[in-house]
Amino acid sequence: MISDPWFYLTAIPAVLIYAVGKGGLGGGLGVVAVPLMTLTTAPTQAAAVMLPILCVMDIFAVRHHARNCDRQQLAIMFPAALLGIVIAAFFLKVTPDYGLKLLIGILSLLFSLQYVFASTSRPPAGRLGGYFWSCLGGFSSTAIHAGGGPISIYLLPQQLDKMRLVGTMAVLFAGMNFIKLIPYSWLGQFDSTNLITALVLSPLAPIGVKLGVWLFDRVSQQVVYRLCYTFLFISGLKLSFDGLYQLWW
Repeated sequence: MISDPWFYLTAIPAVLIYAVGKGGLGGGLGVVAVPLMTLTTAPTQAAAVMLPILCVMDIFAVRHHARNCDRQQLAIMFPAALLGIVIAAFFLKVTPDYGLKLLIGILSLLFSLQYVFASTSRPPAGRLGGYFWSCLGGFSSTAIHAGGGPISIYLLPQQLDKMRLVGTMAVLFAGMNFIKLIPYSWLGQFDSTNLITALVLSPLAPIGVKLGVWLFDRVSQQVVYRLCYTFLFISGLKLSFDGLYQLWW
């Protein structure tokens, strides 16, 4: 188990924020989790600790929403996302710590800017667009558990009804997260330290989900997202600086 108290200062809010998003405020909130934890631990360790917790969350999400998924969209997205997972696994295998910090920092900044400047009136992307964004989603999901941005760029303009959108996202990310267990095992990230730490943090998952349900009708979703993406932007700047510093010095 990780004993550094500074780690838990970032890990506890990271798990809660991710779970709150699962509880109703939007899965996109999870983009902040790994960058936040990476401020106090190695990028691969932060992602490895989060993955088993995400799988537990996904079991409950699929149980409630699987019947509403859009199978035609999944047929386009899942194979491409799987390719992205494979690419990311080999990338993580050969990339040093400073490279991962730089990657996470840049992705964090890009996702922050995407949130600020995203257009709500984009025309729906075709099949090729679905392949591209899903592959990128699989890559970023494997690297920092933040596939929601690229996936949303493709899926939201498809104008699915709310229940079908939630169901499709739930099944897609559950499948991705359980498949990610394979490359994470291959990378040697599931040692006793990471697994026990994940077990200790896992009770926060249902607490966060219930908190998200409670906040759904009481707090503006826009305010919550602005706050989280502000933290994401700050984390991205810090990680980018650290990565560049280690690269040059």
